[in-house]
Amino acid sequence: MTAQELREKFLKFFESKGHAIIPSASLVPRETDASVLFTTAGMHPLVPYLLGEKHPGGTRVANVQKCVRTGDIDDVGDNRHNTFFEMLGNWSFGDYFKKEAIVWSFEFLTGKEWLGLDPQRIYVTVFEGEDNIPRDEEAIKIWKETFAKAGMEVSVAGKDGIIKDNIRIIPLGSDDNFWIAGATGPCGGDTEMFYDTRPVEGKIDGQKFSDLVDSFRLIEIWNDVFMEFEKKADGSVEKLAQQNVDTGMGVERTLAVLNGKENVFETELFQQLFAKISEISGKDYEGNEKSFRIIADHIKASTFMIADGVEPSNVQRGYVLRRIIRRAIRHGKQLGVENNFTKNISEAVVRIYKDFYQELENNKNKIFAELEKEENKFRETLEKGLKEFNKIAAKNISGKEAFDLYQTYGFPFEITKELADEKGLQVDEKGFQEELQKHQELSRTASAGAFKGGLQSQDEQTARLHTATHLLQAALREILGPHVYQKGSNITPERLRFDFSHHEKMTPEQIQKAEELVNEKIRENIPVVCEEMTVVEAKEKGALGVFESKYGEKVKVYSAGEFSKEICGGPHAGNTGELGYFKIKKEEASSAGVRRIKAVLE
Repeated sequence: MTAQELREKFLKFFESKGHAIIPSASLVPRETDASVLFTTAGMHPLVPYLLGEKHPGGTRVANVQKCVRTGDIDDVGDNRHNTFFEMLGNWSFGDYFKKEAIVWSFEFLTGKEWLGLDPQRIYVTVFEGEDNIPRDEEAIKIWKETFAKAGMEVSVAGKDGIIKDNIRIIPLGSDDNFWIAGATGPCGGDTEMFYDTRPVEGKIDGQKFSDLVDSFRLIEIWNDVFMEFEKKADGSVEKLAQQNVDTGMGVERTLAVLNGKENVFETELFQQLFAKISEISGKDYEGNEKSFRIIADHIKASTFMIADGVEPSNVQRGYVLRRIIRRAIRHGKQLGVENNFTKNISEAVVRIYKDFYQELENNKNKIFAELEKEENKFRETLEKGLKEFNKIAAKNISGKEAFDLYQTYGFPFEITKELADEKGLQVDEKGFQEELQKHQELSRTASAGAFKGGLQSQDEQTARLHTATHLLQAALREILGPHVYQKGSNITPERLRFDFSHHEKMTPEQIQKAEELVNEKIRENIPVVCEEMTVVEAKEKGALGVFESKYGEKVKVYSAGEFSKEICGGPHAGNTGELGYFKIKKEEASSAGVRRIKAVLE
């Protein structure tokens, strides 16, 4: 079965069960979701609906969601970890619950019209109960009934997790069978389906479940989460008003199982990329598995990230992107590739996925340009950086040495650590972080002295434009909604440029309203007041401060009455009446999910 056939079968099956088919959301989460850097599961974009908001598609939806998980980047290269993957998912928003979810999962897995897997090779886990939440007896009962309809009388494993006789159901604790994406939000116990990939080894009898999973004989292929609770910021867990179902089946892993492959790297989704890497490097996959896997996985993830508007940088998502591109380049070098190659691999990624993810084809020129730019930048110093590393690699690497590799040669800390691991050396991460902080402090001091808050000019017009930026953000939040946050700004003595989070082009009416609201506040002649306080106090007072991490322990908060309150480095007008007439000259796209306004004061 091909990946496309698997996607189509899944969506067709759930469409037949009354589900609306929805597109994959972006890899960049909603602006209101600060719990993760990337969309790590199909549920992320759907959290509002799990919490009770009405979904346009109704109470049952299904899709194929592209995902990125960054916690396993250092493990990519082994036989099972990926940065990018696709998740097949079906959801119930307060509609069906455990019985339908379990019965349908079994039907899709074993039905001849669908995946046609052997029910005799399926094992399942359920939530054992923990932290005042009881064992999921309902799921156990439903699974027994479901297996019975397939002619299998099954029983439940004991605390030892040993599988013998007719045991098929294994209860496990919250580390294994309680699911939440991020630190807070909707959550609940789950049931996971595992498949015996090596029945030729004989009947499973007397072996521990965890050992069978560790040896990859049993591989998880589907996870049904029963979202009954919401975890709060203080750690407490409350019952949700509605009971939800959130399921996830990994495309890559399921494809491997269906085609009798040992791991995801043996599927078509990687084999075509390996062929391209082999062509470029002149090396075979056998004997170079780790480097081939890292390059294929990382360039695939990078391609999808850039298509969704992420660009390489030294912070947040941009740092993750830069890190994986540079790690791929280093492994290319290990294969003897001395010329730029990431674009060639990315072209193969686009060819494989473009029919299902049209944003790859639509954004391919930008994707290739960003990869080329980043590769050129890193290649300039890679050779020298590796020589420098080898000079200091006779002993453990100090924080200062790791920072010098980062600062001078563009080595993300994780690359230095990986190089050190390959030589059996330690890297002083704490020392590296201290050096980094020291450098950031010096940079802040220097820029404050040169620009007084990073502005290009200190004249009165610049101060007025800076104040106008605050009024503009407040106006946009009032007109477009609280999802609007500053994503960047640039002020010259002539004009202001303001980037903000918003998913669609503003209408002429919205632009006019924003302009009028700013001018209304200018006419009110509101005093602009500056107060010094801690970041915590500023937040408590409702101050906006997307970039508060740039500032020290104490911050300045500038307020224009109750209309605008922001953490900022200044300078500002004394009152809004000094600004003159505010005029929006242009509203345009800046990047995915980000709009840009250019405006002047006349």
